[in-house]
Amino acid sequence: MSNPIAAFKQETADRIQSNGTNAALQEAARSFNTESNKAQYSYNFKWMGRPVIQYPQDILAMQELIWEIKPDLIIETGIAHGGSLIFYASVLELVGKGEVLGIDIDIREHNKKEIEAHPMFKRITMIQGSSIAAETVEQVKAFAKDKPVIMVVLDSNHTHEHVLEELKAYAPLVSLNSYVVVFDTIVEHLPEDYLPGLKRPWGIGDNPLTAVRTYLAENPQFEIDDSINNKLLISVAPDGYLKRVK
Repeated sequence: MSNPIAAFKQETADRIQSNGTNAALQEAARSFNTESNKAQYSYNFKWMGRPVIQYPQDILAMQELIWEIKPDLIIETGIAHGGSLIFYASVLELVGKGEVLGIDIDIREHNKKEIEAHPMFKRITMIQGSSIAAETVEQVKAFAKDKPVIMVVLDSNHTHEHVLEELKAYAPLVSLNSYVVVFDTIVEHLPEDYLPGLKRPWGIGDNPLTAVRTYLAENPQFEIDDSINNKLLISVAPDGYLKRVK
């Protein structure tokens, strides 16, 4: 007897794989990624009232991963307005377990108050400090101790050096078959002046994707999940979904 659920899963997997060789679709996605980043598209969305500053496609991908992995802890570097912390906490609330640990070098007081007043704050802890400072890393490791299933999300300073240091510090905490997700790898694929007048210390050749490539060359326990690339197409994290495979 045929299994319709298994058949649908296979159809979906085949369709996603075919996206990788669909030249017209890939080109359309590249064009949208470039133009939407120029327009600061990701700043237009909220999650449960807080600005999330992510693309809807990446939000949905993270939801799928969290539901599948059911982590005991999600560690995120970079807090900003706190929307992503609220988002992860809300999915964990539906899962029925798990905590979120957010790290930022400067947690703005107005954002801190809004996060702490949110119903999902009950699953959130925040640390103020540089994500690569030794004392911060030690605090995170102590918090993560005895948490069997861990995901990591890197979304703070996007320079090569900073992201590489974050990977070295936090990727080893990721459990088998879980992920470290590195956001803003898209920078490598955008024009150098895609946001005129806004000077940032990262750019082509010096960004999260270059850090990912360096880290993976020396750490074969992680692999890029190409199926997520092919599924999303529109994302700020191409080649940034790294699965721990050993």
